[in-house]
Amino acid sequence: MAMTAEENERLTRVGPGTPGGELLRRYWQPVAVALELADNPIKLVRLLGEDLVLYRTREGEFGLCDTTCPHRCASLEFGVPEPHGLRCGYHGWLYDLSGKCVEAPFEDRMHPEARFKDKVSIKAYPVRELGGLLFAYMGPQPAPLLPRWDLLVRDDLDRAIEVHPLPCNWLQCMDNSADPVHFEFLHAYWGNYELERMGMPPTMKQAKHLKIDFDIFRYGMMKRRLAEGESEDSTEWRIGHPLLFPNILAVGDKGHAHLQFRVAVDDTNTRNYTYWTSPREPGADPAPIALRYVEMFDQNRRLIGKLDCVGNQDMVAWVGQGPISDRTREHLGSSDRGVIIYHKLLFDNMDRVANGEDPIAVIRDREENEPMINIERGRELSSHEAFEYDRDFGHNYKQTVAGAHVRQETATAGR
Repeated sequence: MAMTAEENERLTRVGPGTPGGELLRRYWQPVAVALELADNPIKLVRLLGEDLVLYRTREGEFGLCDTTCPHRCASLEFGVPEPHGLRCGYHGWLYDLSGKCVEAPFEDRMHPEARFKDKVSIKAYPVRELGGLLFAYMGPQPAPLLPRWDLLVRDDLDRAIEVHPLPCNWLQCMDNSADPVHFEFLHAYWGNYELERMGMPPTMKQAKHLKIDFDIFRYGMMKRRLAEGESEDSTEWRIGHPLLFPNILAVGDKGHAHLQFRVAVDDTNTRNYTYWTSPREPGADPAPIALRYVEMFDQNRRLIGKLDCVGNQDMVAWVGQGPISDRTREHLGSSDRGVIIYHKLLFDNMDRVANGEDPIAVIRDREENEPMINIERGRELSSHEAFEYDRDFGHNYKQTVAGAHVRQETATAGR
């Protein structure tokens, strides 16, 4: 049965006060990579439909606040970071990390007894750094703990972060993560076809899916699959492939592990963070985190990237569904059972939020969170995926990127 328009709205809208937006605000969301503030400590960002200013104080703390000073509506993008807050560049009003006005210089001099500044504040959200990412919490207080996912905190890994801006709703990206069967055709069949069009040999074998299954666990949903030629002892069937609720996919194992954060910028834009990791050689010094931006689509939503890797093929599928997929037109089948379960999980947890309860995967127990949360991953990458991984993260990638730490890249046309 197709989804109703009202149900689709409930799932896809992310602004303040929307059911989907209120659910996502119960979780810490990546808002930027810490390196993005290396050259300029103030950055305009957009997250969950809100325009905000992200900044680094002179003491190295991070803040996230409204874009506008409430004095004369000057933009705080042109403010001055202070040791513990942000000062408006127009008349010097100073806001601390909580958004409270702590200085209004002229008013304080003229009427010190009036405590004028005590009546003024701006919207502000807490920000924490973990593993090179900056996470913001935009929900009600008290805030839950920032999850210490294993890849973010392990001290034996080198890291690279790849950022893709995508002109589509975040849910299209996550529906893909609840859908094991797409691998058989999107990557092995269509992917090989696109390689043929580029004059390249096929790289993936199209193994048929024999059965799929799904389990709800503490942190989300585990998807399991059994493909042709595999036994039921395979880790993909015994353990599975975790979707960390609500918007993270954990991929790979044994030296090829990474996380994908599908962050809702607004209703029709997503920022996809791929958090690559690679085991560090014993005794080697930690490599600096590498950061790379890749533009896969132009301003008209036309593809400008190559389709020679699994991730890029996924992105084309997501964006190809339109800014917001019209799920009233879908005809879901048995291969979509994971998508149906995932949507029910979203609806159920929206209801929990509306009832004043914590949704699943919200962490408040420090013993659960520390030193880290180990996520069991059963999915081993195919030989071609492993090749792509080593190509993108391996020696050549680090040689290219780590020197400057940040690189802006526009993909060349691949069609």
